[in-house]
Amino acid sequence: MSDQTLAPVKTVTLQVNGQRVAVTAMADTPLLLVLRNDLQLNGPKYGCGLGECGACTVIIDGVAARSCVFPLSGAEGRTITTLEGIGTREHPHRVQQAFIDEQAAQCGYCMNGMIMTAKALLDRNPHPSEEQIRNELSANLCRCGTHIEIMRAVMLAARPKP
Repeated sequence: MSDQTLAPVKTVTLQVNGQRVAVTAMADTPLLLVLRNDLQLNGPKYGCGLGECGACTVIIDGVAARSCVFPLSGAEGRTITTLEGIGTREHPHRVQQAFIDEQAAQCGYCMNGMIMTAKALLDRNPHPSEEQIRNELSANLCRCGTHIEIMRAVMLAARPKP
């Protein structure tokens, strides 16, 4: 491989979970690797590395995105939210709480993608139909088969507050 085929190393400033951070890496480094390795954010998971399973999902400028195929250079100046940025153990986000209440996880590996995708959906459509939820989550894979509980959790999170 010649040096001409390598992406240049550069310093990129990111807005991650409300914090400005500067990272130095090759421009085509997947955002997922920077989030996990450089910023120690373990919510997004490495699943397939191809953008197909959803385990690595983050929210970029309000849209659910697969961070394993999103180049670092494309993230500069954008707002990135990871699972760690939406709630805490003491005060979980309403989507996180609904997943807890519905016991929507077995192994938990897909939960990052399911929760982040659901949050992005509910942010733009607070009361989606069951069909809209199914459509939105259809590209997220869960090998444990907790799909019914996941659907119940998102529907619970979408209910209007009394």
